[in-house]
Amino acid sequence: MRILLSNDDGYFAPGLQALAGALAEVGRVTVVAPERDRSGASNSLTLDRPLSLRKAASGFHYVNGTPTDCVHLAVTGMLEELPDMVVSGINHGANMGDDTIYSGTVAAATEGFLLGVPAIAISLVAKGAFDFSAAARVARELVERYQREPVRQPTLLNVNVPDLPFDQIKGIRVTRLGKRHKAEPTVKSVTPRNETVYWVGAAGAAQDAGEGTDFHAVANGYVSVTPLQIDLTHVAQIASIGDWLGR
Repeated sequence: MRILLSNDDGYFAPGLQALAGALAEVGRVTVVAPERDRSGASNSLTLDRPLSLRKAASGFHYVNGTPTDCVHLAVTGMLEELPDMVVSGINHGANMGDDTIYSGTVAAATEGFLLGVPAIAISLVAKGAFDFSAAARVARELVERYQREPVRQPTLLNVNVPDLPFDQIKGIRVTRLGKRHKAEPTVKSVTPRNETVYWVGAAGAAQDAGEGTDFHAVANGYVSVTPLQIDLTHVAQIASIGDWLGR
């Protein structure tokens, strides 16, 4: 099995190293990741300059671009054979609810999906010290399951793992995305050079976190697996917008 790994925390991130180690037991792993932290890059592509691809001492490849650049470059230009799966992560923090819109971790998996490759984004829901071993094992077991029993439809999964030892995780739940409250206000400050700068505010707390959501599953000790789709059409508004336009 050929597995392409990427992330948004950078090729040096411990979550990526843990993921690569776990999936090396399943198949032939190639890592192509950003040269630096590109968290929040979403699905952006670099179109105003060429990209460079370099190889670190670890054997990981890194690109001076976004997570989407990394997967796009690997699948359409670097690899001689199409990978059997793209796995992105293990992200340093949650990617639940509205996070998926901004997440570079999810974006890397999404790019694989758009290029016709089954894809998984995996994140560890924790703050402070991180132990990626349980999330790495979850990733390996999901890939092994896919290897044994491939999903017949195009597959893009967003996986969030609670910060628990593997033997304390209660199981896996298939979920929908929850929703956060709106983000906190930007934080205004002044630099030593008397320049006003702004930091983007923290993500809002969970608003829609009831049973069936990713937030609820993780809070109750379960791995959340959310199947995603790319069609953003608001089907329920087609008729009303047609009426509004007189069509």
